Amino acid sequence: MKKLLSVLGIICITQSCNKVGKELKERIIDTDSIAINYFKGDGSMDTVIAVKLVRDKTVVNQLVNFASAGSNPKTNNCGYDGSLHFFKKNRVIQDVDFRMANDNCNQFTYQVKGKFYASPVNDEAKKLLLQLKK
Repeated sequence: MKKLLSVLGIICITQSCNKVGKELKERIIDTDSIAINYFKGDGSMDTVIAVKLVRDKTVVNQLVNFASAGSNPKTNNCGYDGSLHFFKKNRVIQDVDFRMANDNCNQFTYQVKGKFYASPVNDEAKKLLLQLKK
């Protein structure tokens, strides 16, 4: 009985997390541009060293897909290497922070309905973010 309840609990958590990722994607899918702030790289948000504006729809869609690829409740603070600001008609519709320089904790973090969530920054996302920084 305990095993069954554990399995059901895991399924419920997984389904609710997937729902949050889908909700994020629905919110940002119509993004027309993204402003990327790159921070100093020490995990803090205090120094912006570069700002890039992305309007290319292919790149925008890639970043939308990377940021919303998964969603688990955020459990740790790994620091930050930058932030993504998703725009639609000159209004910010979502902010997403990212960490990509910590091999043990590369993640996108964002807030939905007052709760913080995280999704992984995979190698492809990291490569794109580094390429855009140049």
